Amino acid sequence: MTTGRHRPGPAIEVVDLRKTYPGGVEAVRGIDFTVQPGEVFGLLGPNGAGKSTTIGMLTTTIAPTAGIARLAGYDVVRDPLSARQVSSVVFQEAVVDRGLSGRIHLDMHARLWSVTPDSARRRSAELIESFGLGEVIDRPVAGYSGGQRRRLEIARALVSEPQVLFLDEPTVGLDTRIRYELLDLISGLRERSNMTTLLTTHYLDEAERLCDRIAVVHAGAVVALDTPQRLLARLGDGIVEVRVTGDPQAALSRLRSHGLADADAFAVGATLTVPLHDHSSQSILDDLVSANVGTSSVAVRKPTLDDVYLQLTGDSLAA
Repeated sequence: MTTGRHRPGPAIEVVDLRKTYPGGVEAVRGIDFTVQPGEVFGLLGPNGAGKSTTIGMLTTTIAPTAGIARLAGYDVVRDPLSARQVSSVVFQEAVVDRGLSGRIHLDMHARLWSVTPDSARRRSAELIESFGLGEVIDRPVAGYSGGQRRRLEIARALVSEPQVLFLDEPTVGLDTRIRYELLDLISGLRERSNMTTLLTTHYLDEAERLCDRIAVVHAGAVVALDTPQRLLARLGDGIVEVRVTGDPQAALSRLRSHGLADADAFAVGATLTVPLHDHSSQSILDDLVSANVGTSSVAVRKPTLDDVYLQLTGDSLAA
């Protein structure tokens, strides 16, 4: 493995990172974040938000247009080989040879990353057991289920014992049961080492369950960065969701003018979402009734990360 591993300082540093494609398409528009060793950090946003492009730049597969990115202190542009040697990546699309066995995949990755034979055998045996691959490890990958193939890809990425692991939409395309099994497996990774993990996802439960902090990404920019708990706390303990039959923007303006809705209230289509804070849902409904604003449905519930994303961007995070 590369010399200089376990250098002090952040595991990931990103400063004003940008990517503009030919034709002026800005996929990433000056993002900044720092990830500490051992942290699980999430990039949360819908497809097209710039998450995978960011992963591509951090893993040296996409050249940045501008900005700085470092892995364990190694600049991904000036010293890409060192940056690669301290990291591993599991891409969104499967990159396995279906004709080879799982064991051969692990052996090949170990050789490519210059893992000593003894370490490779020890590490592979640990991963095969931990990831529940014992029954299929010597079979061709073509016969693996989607979940088994995904577990193999993550195990392969861990053979080199990276300081930084990138997981780009790791559960996309998996059925619900297998997805939750894989989430449990990923959650347990941090218990085995001080490895740093950067995860991209558009699944709200995934981000909330796995990540210490989340950067909410919209149209190539970070629009919020905090812990899941603090992001949710922006909207308070409860919200009222009201579907109105009149003009939703006019109704929202009235609630704001009467002090019943703050700047964090928003409208999407005909639905108003109003954080309650110190108000009651009944006072909001009474005010709408007095303004002759009809309502077709009302719900009071706890806020979700989807509400946070909608409030920040106006776009839904639904897959």
